[in-house]
Amino acid sequence: MKRVLLCVALSAALLGCPDQDQSSPGTSGAAPAADLAAGKAFAERECKGCHGVDGRGTAPGIPHLAAQRERYLIASIAAYKQGQRFHAALKALAGRMTDADTRNVTAYYASLPRVPAASDTAGQRFSPYDAGKKLAAACATCHSADGNSKISGTPNLAGQQPRYLVAAIQEYLHAERKQSPMHPMLRSLGKLETESLALYFASQTPAERPTPSFGNPAAGEPLSAVCGGCHGANGVSTDSATPSLASQDPTYLVEAIKAYRTTRKREDMRTYVTGLSEKDIENIAAFYSVQKSRPAEKGQTIVGDLTAKCNRCHSPEADKNPALAVPRIRGQDKDYLIMALRAYRDDRRESSMMHRMSLPYSDSIIESLSSFYATEAEK
Repeated sequence: MKRVLLCVALSAALLGCPDQDQSSPGTSGAAPAADLAAGKAFAERECKGCHGVDGRGTAPGIPHLAAQRERYLIASIAAYKQGQRFHAALKALAGRMTDADTRNVTAYYASLPRVPAASDTAGQRFSPYDAGKKLAAACATCHSADGNSKISGTPNLAGQQPRYLVAAIQEYLHAERKQSPMHPMLRSLGKLETESLALYFASQTPAERPTPSFGNPAAGEPLSAVCGGCHGANGVSTDSATPSLASQDPTYLVEAIKAYRTTRKREDMRTYVTGLSEKDIENIAAFYSVQKSRPAEKGQTIVGDLTAKCNRCHSPEADKNPALAVPRIRGQDKDYLIMALRAYRDDRRESSMMHRMSLPYSDSIIESLSSFYATEAEK
């Protein structure tokens, strides 16, 4: 989820940012001219079952090849041949393709008219922030609509780190944390919904709290030194999987610290808190509760921010740079984009640049980006 906040077997080549020029293998100097008629014949014989003769994927999850950049298709076939991409049928096909076959069929598909982008009239574009906001309405009774709880002992969710929130929800579902009347509702949430809810709350601004009626914030500050190694300066975490403690409900903090001694399964935390006295715990909670926090994410603008980054490579400007073998992704099949981005994220598809960019992405962000580009017409 952290930003900014993406294969199972893939049936063709698409989506990636190269680290260097990926030209056609086995050639030197100017390549012979492509034979489009021969390329069409090859597509009829070998490719139409999945990609059609018109270059349109024949089922969800199969990419469109029509009007794809020729140099990218050539580089992708080479990647299958060299084992850098994994698909048994495509590896076998690429292995027996001659340079002429590659040149002809890629030129043929590149010459075809683009497949029109999917219509967004049915609301196919997915906004994890908006989806999370709708789901958060059910949490408002205890946590307030913006995640700033006003009930003693109920945790703040506003500004909390998103991966931590997802993990915490899973711990409640697995009975690894104390249950409450609201927790059964969590069982109806799928992965996308859970991540969207977490992103929404992570994007809210935590409210400042008054000094609690117990504990001494000044006495708690030196005791928090060990905590700062993971939870950040003054309790503001910079790690999406580690919770922020700043501006948290103090009663909840006391209960949580004590829980790590018994029910919560974190051995490192248990080591730290075992030696704390009751007064120490109250002082630490008081210190963190009065610290100023901030949103962990910017879910309101995350889609626009991420697509702006993607567009640096995946734009019409790439046509002007023959050294870039990047694909066109506007109007591409949504399910294919999801699979490809997950493959880069999970290190199941090679591209060091795409791996670095995709590693932090949750499934909800991948869903959002994919739905955006599937419904975006090529400019």
